[in-house]
Parts: sequence; structure tokens; C-alpha cells
Amino acid sequence: MTVPPKVTDRAFARLAEINDTAEIPQALRVAVEGGGCSGFQYEIKLDAPGDDDLVLEGQGQKVVVDSVSLPFLADAVIDFTEELIGARFTIENPNATSSCGCGTSFSM
Repeated sequence: MTVPPKVTDRAFARLAEINDTAEIPQALRVAVEGGGCSGFQYEIKLDAPGDDDLVLEGQGQKVVVDSVSLPFLADAVIDFTEELIGARFTIENPNATSSCGCGTSFSM
């Protein structure tokens, strides 16, 4: 059984801020694709939920993960961080054996 990823309150709150100013509120899609400097990379974008998506809900917001990406994100934590270099959604993935300094590329 795959343990679904978790979404922090901070990530849901930031998504709510984004959707408050949007004409049409959308879900935050987190996906895993082949590529990047370590073999896999995360794709994070605003999108509508699909039929085969796992939908994680909180604070009136939705984060979606497609069925192909779900095993790669088992027990991961989706967060939002603000640092001197900028603010972004981040993923803490216990399945990744290594990751790149960019924070969007990893290997398993």
C-alpha cells in the first residue's frame, strides 16, 4: 500500500493566497517526470484535477497527484518555504536517494 504524500498547512495557505487573486481557482499539481540532472524531476503547477488523480484537500484547497507519480511521492511532504533566494513550493521526499542543489531533481 502506498502512503500518500502530506501537505503542510503552510502550503495550503499559500495556495489559498494564490487562488484568492485568480479568476478561476485551481488545484496545485505535483508530478514526477523523467529528466533533470539526477534522473527525475518534480513538476509543480496550477491545474484542474483529473479523473485518475489523488486529491488532497485542506483549507478549502486541493493538491493533486496523478496515479503514475504517486509511488514516487509516497510519504513525501509538500511544503511552501520562503528564503532569501525566493519563495517556492518544496517537496521533502524520503524515497529520494540523492537530490540536486536546485531542489527539483532527484534520484531513487
